[in-house]
Amino acid sequence: MTIDRLGGLNPLQNVHNSYRTQKSEAVTPSDSVSVSEEARVLLDAKVAMEQVSKAADIREDRIAEVQAKLQDPDYINDAVVNVVADRIMGVFGI
Repeated sequence: MTIDRLGGLNPLQNVHNSYRTQKSEAVTPSDSVSVSEEARVLLDAKVAMEQVSKAADIREDRIAEVQAKLQDPDYINDAVVNVVADRIMGVFGI
């Protein structure tokens, strides 16, 4: 029985393995990231806007409260009418 090629099939295999065993220099990371205060404020505003957009546009509890008040004949008086009129005029800048 004859055994040939005791060194392996690829003669470059030994060279490749010797390079693999050498230690490489330790590399320290030098990259860093910093976030500005303006970016933090903008992120907070974005998060707040997302929460507001998810909230219901119609507050059912307030609608029920106002409907109950309008059903009460003692609620609508001159003082209430004047306050409502003043607020409406204030919205239009009158």
